[in-house]
Formats: sequence, C-alpha cells, structure tokens
Amino acid sequence: MRVHRPAAALTLLAALSAGCAAPAVHQAVPPVPASSGVTRSPDAGPLAGKTVVIDPGHNGGNASHPKEINRQVDVITGRKPCNTVGTETADGYPEHAFTWDVAGRLKPILERLGAEVVLTRPDDKGVGPCVTERAAIGNEARADAVVSIHGDGAAPGGHGFHVIMPGLLRGHNDNVVKPSARLGRDLRDAYREGTGLPYATYTGRDGLQTRTDLGGLNLSKRPVVFIECGNMRNPGDAAKMSDPAFRERMAAALAMGVRRFLD
Repeated sequence: MRVHRPAAALTLLAALSAGCAAPAVHQAVPPVPASSGVTRSPDAGPLAGKTVVIDPGHNGGNASHPKEINRQVDVITGRKPCNTVGTETADGYPEHAFTWDVAGRLKPILERLGAEVVLTRPDDKGVGPCVTERAAIGNEARADAVVSIHGDGAAPGGHGFHVIMPGLLRGHNDNVVKPSARLGRDLRDAYREGTGLPYATYTGRDGLQTRTDLGGLNLSKRPVVFIECGNMRNPGDAAKMSDPAFRERMAAALAMGVRRFLD
C-alpha cells in the first residue's frame, strides 16, 4: 500500500534527522540522574517551554528481580505487577533494549526542538520503576505529553503498530482523555508517515486502541499514550525493529507526532 507523505511532513522528518548520527545500541542516552530525570534544553525552538516525558518500557534488570517486579500495585481498575520483563524477537533482541534505544534517539531530537525531556529510567541496567512510579514522574513533571514506548509480543502472524490511549475512569482521568486521544491520533499519523509501517493487523482499529487496564495510562494526570512500535514476534517487524537505522526513523517519526500535538 502506497503511503501519502505530505511535503511538509517529509521536510520536517528530514530536518529532525539531519546531523543525528545513529548512536550505538545501549549507548543512545548518557545517564540522567534518577533524582531529577530532567535535561534542560535551549530556550529557542518550536517546543520551547514544553516538557515531554519519554517512558522506555521495562528495564534490563527486571528478569533477575522477579519478586520486585511481580509485586502487585493498584492501577485503579485492579491490581497488577509492578512491572514486567517484556518480550523479545526470535533472535533474542529484548524489548527493554529496543525501547531504551528508541528513547535515546528521540530525546536529542526533541531537545533540538527546544523541549525539556524527562526519562522515566536513567539506563537499561536497573529494575522497574513500577508503572505507578512511571505515571508519577509524568505527573510531577507536569508533562505536556507523555509517550510510553513499547514493542508488542503478539502472535507471529500479526504485524504492524498501534497506539494505546486511556479510557475514561470517571473521577480519575476526566481531564486527560480528550487530549490523550488527540496525542494518539497525531502520533499515529506521524509514525505511519515516517516509518511506512501499517496499522496492527491483530488488534485495535486504524492503529488506535483504548484501554483501562494499564497503570501508566490510568494513573496519568497528563496527556499520555503508549505506542506498540511493532510486533517483535513477527519476523518482518522484528527485522525492522532490530535495525539501528530503522529505529532512527521511528524516533524521528515519534518526534514529528509530538511536535504536531504540541504546536
């Protein structure tokens, strides 16, 4: 299927990626002090004065700390594990490394646009933080947008990406459902244009899904979405997600989506 890419979108995508050499895997972002998580950006730029929280899903130390990550936490609609290990490709490329790498490529693009960037974890060697803590980081930062980056672990026959938005939980997230839906649409459209990946064939509708069982969405007081960047169990998606150059395209497309939402 041929994808229509407006000239303005292509120009922005090229500008975002220009001069941004792909960093080595696992070295995408210098460690950020866990106490603040904030990197100050220049005052100039279209996103000056905006704060964006990037949440790279999972963490490299989760698998070796099952007791800690399996601890149950309250996500409003029930109790769920603090965090999970995540999935991986058939070749063993783990989701936690994928999300960390994409976050590391996205961070400097947003900073060049003038945004302040907050990461929910400082490296890919730790444990957690819990989904409750990740949501709290976005709330405390008074984020203008929160993007949680993931790779799906669906059946291998399904492929494509989808964006997950929070469903309404009256009395808890009434004020963020509508802006989150707009963020979800902007991110979906930019990601489709920038990567050429199709909408998920196995879940959601037109690349969008609404859920009320995810703590990171339920507990957020700021506009928030999750993006499943592809199905890591699908051979075609996995090949793209394992390619550093393609992850650079993913990051540039995500930055385009955030900019559209915040402009």
